[in-house]
Amino acid sequence: MKSVIFDLDGTLINSAPDILVAVNLALSDRNVEPIDLETLTSFIGNGLPHLVLLTMEHVGLPLSEHAEMSAKTLRYYNSASANLTEFYDGVPELLEYLDVSGVTMGICTNKPYEPTMDILQKFHIAKYFDIVIGGDSLPQRKPDPTPLQKAIDTLGAKKVLYVGDSEVDAETALRARVPFALFTRGYRTTPVDDLPHVIAFDDFSKLRAKFDKLL
Repeated sequence: MKSVIFDLDGTLINSAPDILVAVNLALSDRNVEPIDLETLTSFIGNGLPHLVLLTMEHVGLPLSEHAEMSAKTLRYYNSASANLTEFYDGVPELLEYLDVSGVTMGICTNKPYEPTMDILQKFHIAKYFDIVIGGDSLPQRKPDPTPLQKAIDTLGAKKVLYVGDSEVDAETALRARVPFALFTRGYRTTPVDDLPHVIAFDDFSKLRAKFDKLL
């Protein structure tokens, strides 16, 4: 059985603009000036609590308020998570192609499970995924390989490709000993050549053309 497991933010969808709105609304409640998109994007990858922690350190808020700020940011995000979010080029077509081809699919993300499912449903792609692992689904989060391995075990896959955009995803795949496809238009800051991958691509139509060789 062939399976493809995807990261979500920065891979299938560009969600940073909506995350930025939520973060800045939470900061506004504390009378703190907003941060910009480039700064916010550099904080994405290790889950919402970590993103909020980095934001608070950046603006100088006391870390004793971390739990409150995390909960507030999540509430703002859940209330408007798809206003500015968009698919990256070729994503819907790729998912349909894999589905028709009999390839099973999963999601392994550090985004919390509830907003992950909300996004998948709002974008009408939840039907494609037989397993969804969020950042709070297990005690471990990426780059620990446990969430990815859980997705692989659930799918019962013998041939697997993990698709992501970041340093966290690359390390997760390496530790899980799974081939990694690197989407280069996501949120990483490390040069492409410095991350282990079997393919790097900037449009999902290009990845589709390589699937027979990759799997």
